[in-house]
Amino acid sequence: MVTDTEGYIHIIEYLTEHLSLFEHSAAKNSHADSVMATIEEELSNQIITVCSQNTSLTFNLRNTIIREVDAIVYDLEEILSSVMDHQVTPAQVTFIKEFSGLIKNLFDSEIHQLLNN
Repeated sequence: MVTDTEGYIHIIEYLTEHLSLFEHSAAKNSHADSVMATIEEELSNQIITVCSQNTSLTFNLRNTIIREVDAIVYDLEEILSSVMDHQVTPAQVTFIKEFSGLIKNLFDSEIHQLLNN
């Protein structure tokens, strides 16, 4: 659906261009959110919004979206593996929110194309 599109490749390239944001993150302390927890939360919020805005999505299409998000999280785990458990910084939170918004926009675009063809 989205992970095999050029848009997704561009979003991953955007992430790799901004990896320096994640280079100097500190090991997680027990009270702070991790990079991974923040990614999961932001992507979850965006996908809930996608599904809420598209009430005509079929059960199968919703399942496809969930599988796609799982694949995206897997890709992010691969790219950010060395810092996934580190404490998230404010700059990283800002980037993760922006990145998650781009993922949402990609889903919005793909869903629009599927529903209008």
